[in-house]
Amino acid sequence: MDPAELVRPPFDPQEAAAFFHDDENSSSDDSTVSSSSARVQPPATTGTASATTPSDKTTQPSPVLPPSSASGPGPDSDEDEDEMPDLYIPALIAPTMFLPIPNTDPLSTLLNKYILPEKRPMRDLTGEWQRHDFHSLVMSNSWRAIARMTRDRLVASNPEEISAILPLWFLRLSCLARLRLFNQCTAECTNLYSVLSSIEPLSSRKYIFDRLVPFELEVLHARLKYWAGDSVGYLDMMYGLVKKCKLMAKIALEEGEREREKQMERERRGRAALVAMWRERGSRIALIIASQFIEMKEFTAATRLLAPLCTSSSPELCSAVGRIYLQAGLLDQALAEFNIVSESIRHKTLVNMNAALMASAQGDWVRAEEVLRGVVATNPDDFVAVNNLGVALLNQGKLKEGIEVLEGALRKSPFEIVTTEPFLFNLSTLYELRASHGMELKKDLLIQVAQLSGDGLRTTCLKMPTN
Repeated sequence: MDPAELVRPPFDPQEAAAFFHDDENSSSDDSTVSSSSARVQPPATTGTASATTPSDKTTQPSPVLPPSSASGPGPDSDEDEDEMPDLYIPALIAPTMFLPIPNTDPLSTLLNKYILPEKRPMRDLTGEWQRHDFHSLVMSNSWRAIARMTRDRLVASNPEEISAILPLWFLRLSCLARLRLFNQCTAECTNLYSVLSSIEPLSSRKYIFDRLVPFELEVLHARLKYWAGDSVGYLDMMYGLVKKCKLMAKIALEEGEREREKQMERERRGRAALVAMWRERGSRIALIIASQFIEMKEFTAATRLLAPLCTSSSPELCSAVGRIYLQAGLLDQALAEFNIVSESIRHKTLVNMNAALMASAQGDWVRAEEVLRGVVATNPDDFVAVNNLGVALLNQGKLKEGIEVLEGALRKSPFEIVTTEPFLFNLSTLYELRASHGMELKKDLLIQVAQLSGDGLRTTCLKMPTN
């Protein structure tokens, strides 16, 4: 399972401060599936079905959110204005830096194989973007069009405007990742970093990496190791980013202290914002690292990494750690974390979801169904709970009820459901087990997905082989 797609609950970055606390004596330099199985998202159980948990959607680096303009203080700040070198790097916008995007995808392959020509929905794979605004492209998951838009804007950019070029590069690469064109993303990102690493003089190169390269681009660059299958190298680069976050937060804090002594209120607030920014970045990198540990079945390492983030008893983080314990089969430790959350009156839904997941891990699917029905009755739009309810029904052999629950959610919110891969996987599994005409039902689902999902769907969730 891709670690960027593991469930992570939202958290307050201020509550992660303990993770970045250095001891006084420490140095800043230290530091596939069968027809009856179902997609598992944390926590995994010994059952045959897949349960999902409430989460932020943090799959690939998202082109929806614009990247921060720099890793540190921006080049427009007063203190850096005189230090900014003259930059002119035409190689960053050369057309030869980019590869052509394929005009087909796995979803089209499935349509060509299973759907008659007269029934196939029309899909635009040209990447034409000129007649659409950016917001509509994002909302329709048109990553191919956005990737081509950013390429066109890059080649037309002024080579002197590096602070605008690099965020466009991040957008281009993250769209390629959304399209699951990982080899192409790797090739183009390698081209980019080759140019950046060859900039002379050294002072200009250092300025660009320290001030202008978006932090999100650094995270994506580290991701290349994961796509290459180098899990250890990937972890090394991610830990390097955590170290950078800790160091930058410490530097910003020390500078803030000096400014505080001089009663420079405006600058002090700016430094406090930098401290918060680097702590939040470091916390999110820690969650990505924990996801990688989970994929490697290193559950102990994942819990040890996240435990310091729970020093303030954040319900979301305690739940996350508890769910990792569930995956490791350590039910007593998971229950201890869930008990901390159960004391929170403001997080009733989270408490109930934890209870349902614990019941699922214990094989008590009747209890899980009871709890999840209560959650759905309170919030019918909680599609995570709806999906998990379908899983609980599946594991009790209530296939017809499970299909009705999931199909009801699909009818109610099709645009959201057709992009939720575990939901589609579980519905496809129910079709296979319930009906003799399960393939026909999956074909109808394929048509609906092709009409609404946009680009980048992992088609294996439909359980329709391509060969």
